[in-house]
Amino acid sequence: MHHFAYRNGVLHAEAVNLLDLARSVGTPFYCYSTATLTRHFDVFAQAFSDVRAIICYALKANSNQAVIKTLASRGAGADVVSGGELLRARAAGIPPDKIMFSGIGKTAAELALAVDEGILCVNVESEAELELLSSIAAAKARSARVSVRVNPDIDAKTHEKIATGRAENKFGIPISRAREVYALAAKLPGLTVTGVDMHIGSQITKLDPFDNAFALLADFVRTLRGDGHPITHIDLGGGLGIPYGGGTDPPPDPHAYAAVVKSATRDLGCTLIFEPGRVLAGNAGILVTQVLYIKRGERKTFVIVDAGMNDLIRPTLYEAHHEIKPVRERPEASGVTVDVVGPVCESGDFLALDRTMNQPAPGDLLAVMSAGAYGAVEASTYNTRPLVPEVLVREGEWALVRPRLAAASLIALDRLPPWL
Repeated sequence: MHHFAYRNGVLHAEAVNLLDLARSVGTPFYCYSTATLTRHFDVFAQAFSDVRAIICYALKANSNQAVIKTLASRGAGADVVSGGELLRARAAGIPPDKIMFSGIGKTAAELALAVDEGILCVNVESEAELELLSSIAAAKARSARVSVRVNPDIDAKTHEKIATGRAENKFGIPISRAREVYALAAKLPGLTVTGVDMHIGSQITKLDPFDNAFALLADFVRTLRGDGHPITHIDLGGGLGIPYGGGTDPPPDPHAYAAVVKSATRDLGCTLIFEPGRVLAGNAGILVTQVLYIKRGERKTFVIVDAGMNDLIRPTLYEAHHEIKPVRERPEASGVTVDVVGPVCESGDFLALDRTMNQPAPGDLLAVMSAGAYGAVEASTYNTRPLVPEVLVREGEWALVRPRLAAASLIALDRLPPWL
């Protein structure tokens, strides 16, 4: 569910008219709905209200401070994958004891920051990282709480670029040798083993992969306890998908997902930690773009818009389908099949291919739906195209939560050597 709907033929974000908003901030721009963010968090939290659970929002999905703070106000913690995201979480007011640090390539400086902040847990992904964290924590006379991310070699049935739980993926330690890594962790100074971590992928739309992974994880917790490790929490990752449209089956809702989790973990007495990202933010955001030209080629008609792959890379990177809606309904327009493409000088610069829609006209605004996750965070300044604004709405009011950068600001970041 989201809070983008037509009123008198004009698409609104909650009660904000998107035509009026575009006149104020220009196009393209991202727009996020407070009501959608909070509703999605509340539904997820309610699904686990009868167990001990910490919901750590995955900042990698959308790390705008306003989005983080909106979710933090509902009780969200944070799952971070860099020192920068850790600083963002702290700046948004998320307490250290609700922050998980994931990722396979944490630097010494990032691990030191995690130790200094006293975060809830570091999800370790290799023996080398474990030993580095130990040396850093011991040198500071501190103790870092750790869990080991285990790789169960389970196919999440998702896009190959966002699958993380197969043997050929770079993430985690094979579950077949994770016991020896836990034995090493228990011996190293400066570390306290507290949990186990598993995350098998993103945009998962079937429950079977979760069911298989969580059953394996629960058995592994019992094995670790038999080895003497006091496992008090299980980090079950994130990955629950959202409906993007395009004729795909809808993913399971959080309550169905929760039933699978509880079935596997009910007798373990562990605190459950989750890392939802896309399921909270994905349908809470849209990208609004303006039609520049209609170009008719020999074989295709192209709708050329002012947003490009540098603004939303998901269609070309993941072959992702995003619904595209007119901001002003034009029921009188005839249906056409077009490619919606951007101005970037790449053949891969498109938002939709062979998409059937009512014929747009130059100047029309289009809303690219389900763009709240992995949209703005994956944007770039390719072709010296400045990052676009981000707007947060709440009922009938809106706020600019990231201004549009100017090309001059990008150029000013460059430095000429003394011989030029």
